[in-house]
This record gives sequence, C-alpha cells and structure tokens, in this order.
Amino acid sequence: MKRALLSVWDKTRIVDLARGLKEIGFELMSTSGTAKILKEAGLPVLLLEEVTGFPEILSGRVKTIHPIIAAGLLARRGVSEDLTDLQRLNITPIDLVAVNLYPFGQVAFSGADEQTVLENIDIGGVTLLRAAAKNYPDVIVLSDLADYSWVLSRLRENDLSLSEKRRLAMKAFQQTAFYDSLISFYFQQTQKEVFPQLLTLSAVKVQEMRYGENPHQSASFYRWSWSQVPSVATASLINGKELSYNNIADLDAALNLVSEFSEPAACIIKHTNPCGCAIGKTAAEAFAKARDADPEARFGGIIGINRIVDEETAAEILVPGSFYECIIAPDYTPEALEKIRSRKGWGETIRIVTLGIGDKTLSSLASSRELVIRSVRGGLLVQTPDSEAEAEGTVVTERKPTDSEWKDLQFAWKVVKWVKSNAIVLARDGVTVGIGAGQMNRAYAVKIAVEQAGERAKGSVLASDGFFPMPDGPEIAAQAGVTAIIQPGGSKKDPDVVATCNRHGIAMIFTGKRHFRH
Repeated sequence: MKRALLSVWDKTRIVDLARGLKEIGFELMSTSGTAKILKEAGLPVLLLEEVTGFPEILSGRVKTIHPIIAAGLLARRGVSEDLTDLQRLNITPIDLVAVNLYPFGQVAFSGADEQTVLENIDIGGVTLLRAAAKNYPDVIVLSDLADYSWVLSRLRENDLSLSEKRRLAMKAFQQTAFYDSLISFYFQQTQKEVFPQLLTLSAVKVQEMRYGENPHQSASFYRWSWSQVPSVATASLINGKELSYNNIADLDAALNLVSEFSEPAACIIKHTNPCGCAIGKTAAEAFAKARDADPEARFGGIIGINRIVDEETAAEILVPGSFYECIIAPDYTPEALEKIRSRKGWGETIRIVTLGIGDKTLSSLASSRELVIRSVRGGLLVQTPDSEAEAEGTVVTERKPTDSEWKDLQFAWKVVKWVKSNAIVLARDGVTVGIGAGQMNRAYAVKIAVEQAGERAKGSVLASDGFFPMPDGPEIAAQAGVTAIIQPGGSKKDPDVVATCNRHGIAMIFTGKRHFRH
C-alpha cells in the first residue's frame, strides 16, 4: 500500500483529494488539524504521532520534523542502501505529500504584532515540501490546490509521468522560495535595510499577455506580493478586452501622475508620457481641460483620473471625435459606466479599469516608499521612489513669481516629474499647454513644448526636470511669452541663465532637486 502525508493550512478540497487517494489505495496519514477534518468526513487516517511514536509538542511548533518522516520522504527507491536503512528501522516510504503553508504574508503585512508574525512562519511544511521535491522521481509533491484534480486523474490511470512529477517539484520549490522571500522582506523592513546585500523578490502572476511591447515578444504581468498600495497590479478590468503590455505601462504612468494631486486631476497618456494634464474643481472639469490640452495627441490615449468617474465626467470623455484605449480611476458610478459602455462604436471595447477603492484618495500611492526596480541586461537597477514633488526652492531672479504663477509652477513641477527626460512642461491655469519629452537636447525640448503650445505659451510658466546647461532654452521660452520658470539649477552657466531671465523679466526658481525619468 502506498502512503500519503496530508498536512495543509488551507483545507479547501483536501477531503476530495484524500477520498480520491483512499479509493486508489493510498494509506492516509496527517497532522492533527488536517486529520480532524478527514475523520469528520469518515476517512481513516493515521496521526503522525502514531507513526513516529512522538507527540506534537511546543503548542504545535514541532509536528512533522522527525527522522521517520524525513527518511520516508528522502529514501531513493532505486538505491539499495536506502531501502536497507528503511527496512532495518521499520520505516515505511511516503509516496505523496500534499502541503500548503501558514499564511505568513497575509499576517505579516496586515499589521499584526511580531509574535503573531513569528508564529506564522511555517517550518515543518517547508521541510516536507523541500524533501518531497528533492526526491520527486519517487515522491509526488502537491503544493498547489489547482493540481489536486488532474493528479488524481493521472494516478487513477497510473499515468503520472516523470516530467509531470518534475514540474510538481518545481512548483514546490517555487512555493518555498516565494515563502522565504516574504519572510526575508518582512525582516528587511523591520531592520529598515533599504538595499540588502542579497535582494529577494516575490511576485505573483496577474496574467499572461497576448504579447509584449511588440507582437513577436512574449510577456506576463506580475504584482509584488507584499504591496499594500492601490495600483494597476491590484486594479480590476471591468470592461473591454484584456490589457496589453503597453496598456499596463501607460495605465501605471497615468495613475502615478494623477496621484500627485490632492485636488481633482486628470491626464491623458501616450507612450507613458502625458499629452495633457489638468486640475479642476471637479473631475469633469479637470478631464475636459486635460482633453483639450492637445486635441491631436489625445486620440487613442490612456485616461487617468484621481476621483470617482461620475456621469458628468463620462459625458466629457464621450464628446464627439474622441477615442481612448483605457480609463483608470478609483471607481465609477453605475450611471457613468452605463453611459460609457453604451457608446456606439467603442463603448464595448474601451478598457475600463477600477482600483475599487470608492472615494478614497490616492495619497497612499503618491507617498509609497516601495522600491523602484528596473531590469538591465544581466541585472537590476534598484532605487527609492522619486517622492519629491512639492515645488520648494529659491527665487534667483530680480522678479518674484506672482501668486498665480507660483500656483502654476507648483502644478507644472508635479507634471514634469512624470515626463521622460529631457522634459519641459508649459502650464497655465492648472493645465498643460505644451510638453517636450525625451529629447537629447534640452533646448529642443523647449522648442517642442513651445511649438505645441502656440499662442497659449504667452503667459504660461515652464518646468524643467533638469538644469539648463545653456541660456538657449530660457531664451526660446522668453521669445514665446513664458513668464516664470522652475528648474533644479546647478549648471556652470547658471549666471548666464539667470541674466537671460532678468533681461526678459522672467521669474525663476531653483529647487536644488531634479526629476530625471529615464
């Protein structure tokens, strides 16, 4: 008779699995908690302490760690010395293990006290999984509830292949590695160690993508298992076809930008850069201003809004001649959803994404201290987030900005943070009027922003994510009618830049901080 060891925290489907194994001819043994469930279902089961002759001790901290259990799992059926040891010590081999672990992540990141967290570090379960997976040619290891049904089916047909056993072993090792990474991350946080010598990461697959940035690339989307902030990774798609790789990148950019503002804000993103961003008294007003900031580039863009989308906002989204790929917002009223979905032509296909947080603000996202991780060939770049967005600094010109200019400078400084470097943003009355993104020359970025703004550049303010290495950028801005500039400062040519601004009556602020976004 084959022997199965069942010891699970999540007891979903365990009775069905045990019953199926019993019908096939397995002898069942288990730890006390799982055994209780099986006995209540009328299934015969051996307690581990009946097998080992040693009781569970330390309030359940020690249940499965015993040489009889370890040997039953690790004995190689094709090695005569191993079988001799089992026979000499009267140890029965274990042929199948089903284990899932204490919910450490759920407990640890819910704010529980440390003693509770420590009690949810699974020791025996991890040991069982690793031992069974190491000996996968002879031991079937089940660490995922989704595998119960098909494995039972294969066993009934005596048709579980070695490659399938190997895959089950791989999943078990993934489970234990994932689990240990959560524990490592917890202690890393408590020690306030931002950049440990050994970086462990744990993520859960959200979905497989149809393709990556381009159709010939494969891709998947994962979420950090420890993340506690609302994000694209925690959001739900409630309308339209599945999100693409590029959709998710753009939605993330949109959400990051609008989360900078406490007042109602909206943006339209193209290729992770805003083509329009605005604040207003309501979400509808903010979106209408962002929409009209660049009537051409907005087509096919991704909308981000930091308030619940109501019927009035939906009406602004649906103005004739408009088309958008996606919308992301904290939530939507039923009336707004119905209005958008009923739009003939694209209402049924537009991807509507909700954070599902109702009228809660996105302040937790804006203030998040989660590390920013970017892959490079052969490794990772890891940094703290750019959480500096409030415009603070020193007036370095003869003229100080007016109150209205200062308000627009603060707005533009928040927007430029989310524009690819070299980045220039022109703004007026709480709306972007011109954006120059991703240029190799800062003066070119100014030219693009000014050209896009046209007559709207007159009376606007300018934010630059980095310093001006030469006075040519401010000179272009001055000729277009820009009245105030905010920039980091720090160039050798700062005196010439300031002199140019003084000559044209432009107010300039040095922040001492830059917002490069590569």
